Formats: sequence, structure tokens, C-alpha cells
Amino acid sequence: MRSFEELVAEGAAVPTDGWDFSWFEGRASEARPSWRYAESLAGRLARAEAALDVQTGGGEVLDFALGRAAPAVPARTVATEGWPPNLARATALLQPRGVTVVGAPEDAPLPFPDASFDLVSSRHPVRPDWAEIVRVLRPGGTYFAQHVGPASVFELTEFFLGPRPEEARRGRDPEGERAAAEAAGLEVVELRAERLRMEFHDIAAVVHFLRKVVWIVPDFTVERYASRLRELDERIRAEGSFTAHSTRHLFDARRAERG
Repeated sequence: MRSFEELVAEGAAVPTDGWDFSWFEGRASEARPSWRYAESLAGRLARAEAALDVQTGGGEVLDFALGRAAPAVPARTVATEGWPPNLARATALLQPRGVTVVGAPEDAPLPFPDASFDLVSSRHPVRPDWAEIVRVLRPGGTYFAQHVGPASVFELTEFFLGPRPEEARRGRDPEGERAAAEAAGLEVVELRAERLRMEFHDIAAVVHFLRKVVWIVPDFTVERYASRLRELDERIRAEGSFTAHSTRHLFDARRAERG
């Protein structure tokens, strides 16, 4: 294995735009949820007339799903994204498929009229705005999404930050999100949750992951956490990997036909 310094420099240099995780091949792994979100989304898109993908990232998941759904794709498909590098990437990827990509901050109202879409989807939204989701859905329309669950990858978070308070562990609780969705006017048809094994096989993978998935260690920089990175590098070399667990839940919810 290469030196600590070489690996850290590599992990710090890899671009972080988009949600393509192919760089991690052979260096880190994560089990995937049994419901196969992108493939399931393809089936929903094949039956939709007007679809909106919220916080699409670099557009990779929507692009895959539309490819699987073709030729039966929605007559109108729109995606939103707020981070400029991802917005540019999603536009380049999705416009050739006929998708309209709209720049929209994640904490702002959705820039669409009421009842615009019969399908709203999102993979790993930062924070679902249930009122806005209900507003842009047509009566009888569906919200279909995969969310990050509570205490996801907390083994890595706590390695760098120490034990987290109990309220942090309870954030993104699927039952809490169910209650919020129902209060906004959605009927939750299905809610499934899974805890999934992750393994990091070198420190470059850790560095790149923490730069890319910024909420795991919000103040992460190589310089700030140099000593902990070196300690983790030694542990990975001795044990072969660092194990963590992601949490995910699948939302399938429906707006009432009336109201």
C-alpha cells in the first residue's frame, strides 16, 4: 500500500461533483437496499405523465432510471438542483434526454405551479419539504423517494467528532418523517428501512467520502483532522478495513384524490 501522504493527497484531489461513486470501486463498498431504488423509480417513470426529481445531484440516478424506463418515459420530466457544480453536471447529462433542469436552492419553495406533477421523486434529499411536495403533486399523485436514515455512518462521524448526543442519533427518523408527511396531506403507502454495511479499505477513500458527503463530518478538512486521519490509516492497515453502517428508508406516499 502507498504511503499515508500519497493516499491522503489522492483522496483530496478527486472531484466531488455529482453522485457517481465509481471511483470507490475496490477501495470502499456499501451494501445496497433490497428495494433497488433506481430500478423501482424506472417503473414509476414509465407510468408517469409529468415527473419531478428534487435535488437530483449530478442527475445520475434519474438518467439511469429514464434509460430503464425508455421508451415509456413521461411527456414532461423536470429536475431541480441547488449546488452549481452538480447543476452543470445534471444539465449536461439530462438535457439530451429531454429533461428540463432547474436551479433551485434546497431550502427554497419549488419553482412550479400547484398540482404540476403526478410523480415527485428524490434520492437522499437533504430535508424533504412536505408542504411543497404536496403542493406540486396532482391529486392522486405519488412521492417516491429514498431517504438517508438516522445515525447513518455514525461510526465514521464519531471516530472524528466523538460520541454524538442522543438527539443527533434520532434525526431523520423514518417514523417522524411519516408523521410529518401525513400531517402535510400525504398517505404513506409503504415505508421500509434498512441498515447496510459499509467498508473503507484505504484512507484515500475516507478522505474523498468525507469531502463528498459533507454532513458526515461537517467541518472536515485534511488539515483539521490530520492526526485522526493518520490514526485511522494505521487502523485500516492493521485490520484491513474500517466498517460503518448506512441507514436508508424508502418512501412511497400518495396525495389524496381530493384536497
